[in-house]
Amino acid sequence: MDLLIKGGKVVTAKSTFKADVAVTNGKISAIGTNLKPEAGTEVVDAKGKLVLPGAIDGHTHMAMPFGGTISTDDYFTGTRAAACGGTTTIINFETQPVGVKMSKFLKEKLELAESQGPAVDYSIHMGVGDVTTQEMLDDMAKVVDMGVTSFKVFMVYDFGVDDGQFYATLCKAKEIGALVGVHAENKNVNDYLVKKYLSEKKISPWYHYMSKNEAVAGEADERAINLAKMAGAPLYIVHLDNAQGVAAVAKARAEGYPIFAETCPQYLYFTKEVYKDGRPEFKLRPQDFVCSPPMKGKESKDALWDGIRNGVISTLSTDHCPFLKKEKDWGKKTKDGKKGNFTTIPNGCAGVENMYPFILSEANKGKITFNKAVEIAATNQAKLFGMDYCKGAIEVGLDADIVVYDPKKRVVINNKKNQHGALDHTVWEGVECKGYPCAVFSHGKLVFDGKDFVGKQGAGSFVKQKKVHHKGPSF
Repeated sequence: MDLLIKGGKVVTAKSTFKADVAVTNGKISAIGTNLKPEAGTEVVDAKGKLVLPGAIDGHTHMAMPFGGTISTDDYFTGTRAAACGGTTTIINFETQPVGVKMSKFLKEKLELAESQGPAVDYSIHMGVGDVTTQEMLDDMAKVVDMGVTSFKVFMVYDFGVDDGQFYATLCKAKEIGALVGVHAENKNVNDYLVKKYLSEKKISPWYHYMSKNEAVAGEADERAINLAKMAGAPLYIVHLDNAQGVAAVAKARAEGYPIFAETCPQYLYFTKEVYKDGRPEFKLRPQDFVCSPPMKGKESKDALWDGIRNGVISTLSTDHCPFLKKEKDWGKKTKDGKKGNFTTIPNGCAGVENMYPFILSEANKGKITFNKAVEIAATNQAKLFGMDYCKGAIEVGLDADIVVYDPKKRVVINNKKNQHGALDHTVWEGVECKGYPCAVFSHGKLVFDGKDFVGKQGAGSFVKQKKVHHKGPSF
């Protein structure tokens, strides 16, 4: 026994109970009352604390090229930040370039990740950029054999799929034991609105929201679900942000279809009003909040919370993709000195360090239960993406990715004082968390001591995903 966490309350997706947790060789080796340390065992007093599984952020964009730059966090700085917020595994999106086989691209990205030295464990989602030939489509099976069983298609952007390619991807995924996620927005309407607003010289960040409004997202959510039904395949809607989409997911799940949805903290806390005024009291401008999809109105925010409480929404992730303030200013003047607009702002915000503290704080305030927070931020992620053989719960035999959480601790997010990513700002500036991690362990090793990152660069490893065959809405 290397580590013994004593006297805390263990929180799982289903239950809460007082117990000690023992760790041996990086794995949870025992859970029980009055466990005794052995000679040399490190003992952590968790009295008055909650003992939780480390979170899994199933949606990050580390070291991602976008709009002439690269997101500021890489596989090290991003996972360092994750660790300091209690997230002990990330799943990063890597999108296949046109003309390059997914398996070749995945090999390159695995090499990149290892070279940057992740601080905690990571896995990868394969973004689908080219399934225009049968050879490209069939290569998905090689990606699955390499340990990546999750794919993502885009219904927007120039590299996105059309409905036929989307359908073909769903069919192939069902055949090979994979899950397809989708960024669902109506491309044609989005493109039309962008052109319309630019022609009218409406160029502020507000029109980023207006061109990607609730209806633009909701229609695509419904269409994506219908395509999954046609293919007889499971579907995962990423960053669900609107009430229409929540209703569509609820209906499909009630009918017995394996339709799953993720939402993100920014859609649960902010609304579209940030695109008018920003948060000037924290020196945050409207452009700092530009991400895709954008935050929506209060009706959608409320529907998302209801969706979490009633089980319609399965997971919480961040879409972490930070950029510098000077890059966000490209909406005024582009990198090459031309006049900018809302389409020239790099899309993305930080969040990987804030996800678990935020949702646990909301649980601490009574908005949801701590069990629900663990379910959507850890356990369901592991089950959906074929990692529950090693992640997502406090169970004997699983990796000792453990968060000791102090429900009485108060932390006000301050990028300069207590954040650990490669950021010059965060949209979460000034947000107070009621409760906060006081110790985070990855494979039984302390990586966050309540104040500082104390782990090691390169300590994280690639986590292979098992094949998945989701047949219905439950796991």
